[in-house]
Parts: sequence; structure tokens; C-alpha cells
Amino acid sequence: MKKEEILLKTEEFVKQCMEGDSSGHDWWHIHRVRNIAVKIAKVENADLFIVELAALLHDISDWKFSDEKENQEQSKVRIWLEQMKVEDNFISHICEIIKDLSFKGAGVSTNMKTLEGIIVQDADRLDAIGAIGIARTFAYGGSKGREIYNPKILPVLHQSFEEYKNTKAPTLNHFYEKLLLLKDRMNTDSAKNIAVERHSFMVTFLEHFFMETWLNKESYSE
Repeated sequence: MKKEEILLKTEEFVKQCMEGDSSGHDWWHIHRVRNIAVKIAKVENADLFIVELAALLHDISDWKFSDEKENQEQSKVRIWLEQMKVEDNFISHICEIIKDLSFKGAGVSTNMKTLEGIIVQDADRLDAIGAIGIARTFAYGGSKGREIYNPKILPVLHQSFEEYKNTKAPTLNHFYEKLLLLKDRMNTDSAKNIAVERHSFMVTFLEHFFMETWLNKESYSE
């Protein structure tokens, strides 16, 4: 099967899996990540086929809304790519990217091993910040039944994936536990440049949020 056909079939597969999701991980999130990743990949001279497939499939088995365990040998991603007759070395590369991609806590290292992984990680992180990131964050919090904010519950810089994964903290805390950290964790120059403006927008949003709620901003950022 030609690469173009694999990508088209994969796009349709992902649409069926993700379309209509209300947690901020819908098809349009995938679409944006794919587009950003491809743009960066062209600048960095990365393997576009690997980048695009990994970007398309990166949330199919995500822990946030999947019961699937972190067993890439049996994942939906691997099964799908095998059905598409993708080469074994490509499958292993894509599965490794997806396994290591997600933010897992402020104190947890999530370094990517390949250029293609670095690019997809950057693209996914860019979609987590800025105006889109703000909208997605509150959508996800609402889908999990979390409070918008609670001044009695302050942010925690989680030191393990289990701690981060099991938090039930209000959505506002997520800005300090993850989103505001991402600008300085971008890998490529392209992503770093885009992140600056998006980060600034989030800072402005938070300033207005605290002003309107009469909260002490400093208590959240200490």
C-alpha cells in the first residue's frame, strides 16, 4: 500500500475514533497537531511519513480516556499499522514516539529519542497552550467533573506519573502544573518561537482571571 493511501485511511480511522469527543481531544485537535508537526518537520528535514502517522495516531490509546494499558505490543496503534502493512521498523518507531510523547508531571522526564518524536511532541504541546490550550483545558476539566477553581486547593508540581495521573485538582491548577511549563520545554526553534506568543496569551488570561475572581495570583505561582 502506498504511503499516501495509508495516511488517508489512517485519517479516516482516527476521525471515527475521535470525532465528537468533548474533552479537548477530538479530531480537530489531531488535525491541528498533524498540521503543525508537518510544518516543523519540513523545516527540520524529518521523515514526514513517520511524523504524520505518529501525529494522527498519538491520542488513540491515550491514558486520559482509554482503558488500554501501556502495552504497545497490543495497542490499537500497532494493530492498525500492521493492518496497513506498514514496515515493522516504522511501526516500532511510531509506537515509541506515542509511548513517550505525553507530559507526565513537572518532575518527570519525557525526552524523545528521535527527531520525529521531538517534532510530534512539540506540535502536541503547542496545541496545549495559547487560546486553544485554554479552551481545551476547561473542556477537559468539565468532562472530568472538576471545579474551575478552588482557592483552598493549590497547584502541585507532581514528581511522578502516578501522582500526576491521579490528580483531581481544579482546572485552574493545571496552568501551573503543566501549561505554563511547556514554553521552556519545547525542543525545536520553530516550536519555541510559536510558544512565546501563546504563553504570553495564557499569562494575560490568568491576570484577568485573578482580577475578576479577587484571588491572590501569587499564592498559585509560589
